[in-house]
Amino acid sequence: LREAISEHTARLRGVRYDPASEILVTVGVSEAVDLAMRATLNQGDEVILADPSYVAYVPGVVLAGAVPVPVPTDEAHDFRLRPEDVERAITPRTRAILLGFPNNPTGGVLEPSDVKGIAELAQRHDLLVYADEIYDRLVYGREHRSIVSLPGMKERTVYLAGFSKSYAMTGWRVGYACAPAEVIEQMMKIHQYTVMCVPTAGQYAALEALRSGEDDVRRMVAAYDERRKVMLRRFNELGLHCFEPRGAFYCFPNVTRTGLSDREFSERLITEEKVVVVPGSAFGERGAGHVRACYAASLEKIEEACDRIARFVGRR
Repeated sequence: LREAISEHTARLRGVRYDPASEILVTVGVSEAVDLAMRATLNQGDEVILADPSYVAYVPGVVLAGAVPVPVPTDEAHDFRLRPEDVERAITPRTRAILLGFPNNPTGGVLEPSDVKGIAELAQRHDLLVYADEIYDRLVYGREHRSIVSLPGMKERTVYLAGFSKSYAMTGWRVGYACAPAEVIEQMMKIHQYTVMCVPTAGQYAALEALRSGEDDVRRMVAAYDERRKVMLRRFNELGLHCFEPRGAFYCFPNVTRTGLSDREFSERLITEEKVVVVPGSAFGERGAGHVRACYAASLEKIEEACDRIARFVGRR
């Protein structure tokens, strides 16, 4: 499996990792993120990350003994983590930048200029980059640009990816980390004393996904793109302004016009209409006033859910 991951990463990112010493297979990407931070952070180190972002990032930084430094992102800039904002957050205690793009919960992606600018900052300030790219194949109307592909970045990046999203293997719990051998060695020490290894059946399934799943990935991306456009259109027609998400499988509409907080909106929507969305504030302060809606469902269910949301909003 590590040999197949090495070939896969070389093909997608133009970077080759040694299967024996620079790749670690993990229990989903969540374990890989946790291992990377615990293996490389010291007490009091600062980690810069986007706000909002995946719910496990901030607790992971704290559990590693470090200090999370959320950088506000906003709707006006499509929730991108911009280099100029990152630069303002850098201090003598900064150890790393955590990039979770395409982004959960917003569906935001970085522009090539963002990636280049952040790479330049990492090199100038001698910072690590944790690049969580679990949604890297789920991008629409553009190609994903990985920071690890840029000159000089392989040596200072922990590249994190997996099978849950692109191959619809969420329950199998198979992810991986690619990094310099000395980093992988330290991550392996923690990995082997906590989970021992990823279940063998999951590893065989992941190997088969890499060998024969590419056509399915392409079909899935096309289907998600169609669903994305429907959900985006429906939210904006309802007056719940939503920027165009270019990655992952989420829309992140602004619900403030209803007069409800994101938590009230989510709680009342599930109670009154049996539609589930997640309050944006669960992902950080800058998520407040928004909700995360997932389009990893059939078009029929998406249309029905949007009809119910329309009914709900109409009563406000």
